[in-house]
Amino acid sequence: MHGTSKRPRRAPTPEERKQCPERSRRLLLEAAMDEFSEKGFAGARVQDIADRAGLNKQLITYYFGGKEGLYRELGREWLRREATFNDPAAPFEELLIRYLREAFDDPRGIRLAVWQALTGEVGDEPREDLSDMRRRQAAGELADDLDPAAVLLMCYAVVSAPATMPHAVRQIFGIEPDSPEFRGRWEEQLRRIVRHLAA
Repeated sequence: MHGTSKRPRRAPTPEERKQCPERSRRLLLEAAMDEFSEKGFAGARVQDIADRAGLNKQLITYYFGGKEGLYRELGREWLRREATFNDPAAPFEELLIRYLREAFDDPRGIRLAVWQALTGEVGDEPREDLSDMRRRQAAGELADDLDPAAVLLMCYAVVSAPATMPHAVRQIFGIEPDSPEFRGRWEEQLRRIVRHLAA
């Protein structure tokens, strides 16, 4: 056709070739997090995850071995992220607030955990290691008459409550659970509660 000249396709650089699979994996993981946190493992469809990512659903099998592999990779992603802020040397109060901020910043992880807990979906988690809680108790961060297992379960509940029971936050506090006002108020109260738990 006259008047138009086709430009030759530029071959991708080695760096671009490397980034393309990484970008595709990242898009699929983000889309999967959205789908699984909204619908649970059973309710999420591979096609919907691929559509949300804007990619071919075959890439889920290629990169993750299928839906279950993708789901399990999200669990590994969480463990990697958790390792960046879960510092055993941090005071118990500070550690709880780090988990709370993580839940506020991205409540999808909490919602995903709730789906898993309520439905028993894909998960053979080992029993929770209470050695850190016992160490903290021996150091005086928890009173001697408290059961470390009960305290840990309570911590799970207070961190997840805003994401799992937003209606209760509105009914009790009269404000939105994702508002800066509630975040500040909840964080301050949790700090006070943890201080009361100390010996």
